Amino acid sequence: MLAPSTRSLDFPGGRQRLFPLACGSCGVLMEPDADPERCWRDLAQRLAAPVFVTDPEAGYGLDLYTLRSAATRLGRGVRPLGPVDRAALLQPHSARAAQGVLYDLDGAERRPVALGVICRPAERESVLATLPAQAAWTADVVILLDAPASPARAVAVPGFAPGTVRVAARPLAGDFAAQRNALQDLARAPWMLQLDADEALDPATGARLPALAVLAEAGDVVSVGLPRCNHVDGILSDVYPDVQYRLNRTTVRYAGRVHERPALPGGWKQSFIALHGAIDHALTGAHVRARSQRYEALDPGRGRPEERDALLRPYRA
Repeated sequence: MLAPSTRSLDFPGGRQRLFPLACGSCGVLMEPDADPERCWRDLAQRLAAPVFVTDPEAGYGLDLYTLRSAATRLGRGVRPLGPVDRAALLQPHSARAAQGVLYDLDGAERRPVALGVICRPAERESVLATLPAQAAWTADVVILLDAPASPARAVAVPGFAPGTVRVAARPLAGDFAAQRNALQDLARAPWMLQLDADEALDPATGARLPALAVLAEAGDVVSVGLPRCNHVDGILSDVYPDVQYRLNRTTVRYAGRVHERPALPGGWKQSFIALHGAIDHALTGAHVRARSQRYEALDPGRGRPEERDALLRPYRA
C-alpha cells in the first residue's frame, strides 16, 4: 500500500524531514530503505511508554491521526499533549510529528455500544446462537430480518437480561444502505456495531469497542473502521484488510444500494481505523461468483466485478 509521497514532518527542535513513501491506508510515512519489521519493533516499544515521543532519526514517521490507529493495535489509546496537538489530530494528515499521552483501552472510560445484525429469516436461529459470546460488552442487541415489516420484539437469549435482545423485520428490497439505516434507528445506545449473518467478531475485539467509542468522540470522530478477513471456502482471500466502517454513531447514515458506506458530513476526517481486531467473513466461492452479478443488477456500475476475482484469489502477503 506504499506509494510515492511528498509529505514532510516537523519534529521537535525545528527539524523537518521529507518522506518519499506513504501508506495510502493508514498514513505511515517511510524511507525507501527502511526495514518494516524494525520500524514496527521501534514503534511498539514507544507505544508501551506513558508518553509517545517521536524519533527524528527513525526510518518511519507519523502524525497524531495515524498514531491513534497504530496505538489501537496494542490495545492503547492516545490523547493530545496540548491544544496544538489536538488541532493537528483534527486536521490529518498534519505536518506535525506525532506526540501524545498513551493509555490502555482496557479499563478506560466506556460508552454504550449496541450490536446490530442484518440477516434473512432462515439465518435467525444461527445468529441468535452466536450472541451469548458478546454479552460481556453490549447490553443492546437487535436483529433485523429481511422480511415483511414487523416491530422489534424481545427474545430470550442466555447471558442477556430480559428485553436486551430484540428481533425486527423490514424488507431489504435491494437497498443495503436503507436496511443499515433502519438498523441504526433501532439502537438504544449512542453507538452501534453492525454485522451481517456471515460475519463474526471475536468477543475480545468486541470488549474494546466501548472504549474505542470514547476515543472516537474525543477526536470528533463518528465512524470507526475495522479490518475484515474474507475467507472464501476457508481460505483467506486477497481482498484484505478490506476495512469496513461498521462502528458508528447511530446518527450516521449509510449511502449506496450495494457496497454501502457511511456518508460522513465532514468526510474521512471524521473516521479512523482500529487495528485491535478484525471482522471475520465466511464466504463460498459460489456465493462470490453470483454476488457481483446480483449487485451490478441492483446498482449498475457498482457491482465491482474486479473484486470478485480478488476474492477468489488466495491472500498474497
